[in-house]
Amino acid sequence: MNVSINDSCIACGACESICKDVFKVDDIAEVQHDSIEGHEECIKVAATSCPVSAIEIE
Repeated sequence: MNVSINDSCIACGACESICKDVFKVDDIAEVQHDSIEGHEECIKVAATSCPVSAIEIE
């Protein structure tokens, strides 16, 4: 699974609150790529919960 954050991120923190092992938010959300494996379900929930659809999954 490839996860990225696009430029529409508003750093609201929703992704981090849903899947804190994978997403970290400071000024913008960042993906902790080493933590993706095993967290696929919460990544999908975070992506669908993002208010600006900034999380991209391939």
